[in-house]
Amino acid sequence: MDLAAKLPEMEDAALTVLRENAGRLEQTGTATQKAAAAALMPALDAELEKRRAAKLEAARNKRAATKRAAKSNA
Repeated sequence: MDLAAKLPEMEDAALTVLRENAGRLEQTGTATQKAAAAALMPALDAELEKRRAAKLEAARNKRAATKRAAKSNA
């Protein structure tokens, strides 16, 4: 199993650290590290964006539910 397949199972903090490390390795790593980091970056970015979008949607839903509850109590 490659690292990209494990991304959905990782915690947010670990995923963020992995993204930072991959970015660093793209700049300063050996040729092999640069290639591996470059190959992983699209999957990392996609997973981080998916999680960001899910959090935004959850926040929108929570705000909407709060507004509905406040309206029904008024």
